[in-house]
Amino acid sequence: MACGRGTPKLIQGGSTLHSGGGDYTSQGPLISAIAYLQTGNCGLNGENCLIVETTLKNPTPGQPGSGSSTDLSLIPPHAYNDVPIKFGYRNGCGGAGKGCGRPGCDDAFHTPNETNKQVACQTNNVDLHIIFCP
Repeated sequence: MACGRGTPKLIQGGSTLHSGGGDYTSQGPLISAIAYLQTGNCGLNGENCLIVETTLKNPTPGQPGSGSSTDLSLIPPHAYNDVPIKFGYRNGCGGAGKGCGRPGCDDAFHTPNETNKQVACQTNNVDLHIIFCP
């Protein structure tokens, strides 16, 4: 297992938003961001690594499903890299989340056409808690 080393990364649109430990606060929506633990083998967009994909935004009234959505991805070029990951919403949605601790974990996307892998949250100003090596 690659735990005990590495640098948490938060990437959006090919740019690093946050690198290292501690909290990150987005002022406004966070759209199409990814997070992973850089252990030396991950590309900028998490290639070769298990990633968390997330969009955090307040839902639009009257539009179900328009709020936040988060998932784990092992869709190539992503791959399990011996770094288990768990995520869960905070301050809303009852802590809903998922985790992955092995290459064939059921909670992660393995192909783009899978369903029921995303965790939605329709609460304003929800937080996302990501744990590497839980």
